Amino acid sequence: MTVLEVIQKSAEFLARKGVESPRLQTELLLAHVLKMPRMKLYLNFERALSESELTAFRDLVKRRGQREPLQHIVGCASFCGLELAVNRHVLVPRPETELLAEQGWQFLSTLEPQPATALDYGTGSGCLAIALAVKCPPARVFAVDTSADALDVAQQNAARHNVADRIRFFHGDGFAALPSGTSFDLIISNPPYIPTAQIEALQPEVRNHEPRQALDGGLDGLDGFRRLATEAGAFLKSGGRIMVEFGDGQEDQVCEIFEGQNWVVVEVKQDYTQRPRILIARRV
Repeated sequence: MTVLEVIQKSAEFLARKGVESPRLQTELLLAHVLKMPRMKLYLNFERALSESELTAFRDLVKRRGQREPLQHIVGCASFCGLELAVNRHVLVPRPETELLAEQGWQFLSTLEPQPATALDYGTGSGCLAIALAVKCPPARVFAVDTSADALDVAQQNAARHNVADRIRFFHGDGFAALPSGTSFDLIISNPPYIPTAQIEALQPEVRNHEPRQALDGGLDGLDGFRRLATEAGAFLKSGGRIMVEFGDGQEDQVCEIFEGQNWVVVEVKQDYTQRPRILIARRV
């Protein structure tokens, strides 16, 4: 079978399985198997696949048809131009979280040349901590997570991008895991914010393959924000900022939670779809 034939048949199969953007997903999987950039497939439509290539590709397409995330199948995801390893122990980084990272490193850059400090609260794959360390070399970055498996992934990603020596990773329950007396110029977080009852309605890729503890924000989805609003102030330096990502329709509630704990909302940023997505706040 040629590259074009394989793409057409596999895209039809994935479409029947309910996979979004089946042609794109097929091309990305095939590019992974053939170890070439996706766009180069278009120059090789008449190329015949070997039996071993076809077998390997069919296996990946079958997994995608079972709604396993593409990023888990190929083993990585792109975040702010960085290739990060991902698996079932961490959330696949979303495009909107790139905006959170960008706000973070832009704020840290205003503090240079002083060595700013930042905390990634609930680091998961390490995407936020690593982006901050890469974009702001003088910064000292801390990262904490309750999952030891997630921290293993984050540490591998930090080493992959040569910032392992500039990020300190901590395993434990939030701020309690940090050394006493620690404080930060920036606390940044993408906490769980899906209401518990809504998790079963999520796409199978998310519901069945991503860690529930990174999704489940409690009864109303706001438990993580309540905890951050209550506890983070004691760890923030004067003039510092907290930046958090929140879900659709949560803007008013998240603002009220922080304002009720003596925070001043500096700004609410919109995502790529013009939905409110990122809260930036400081202490009164």
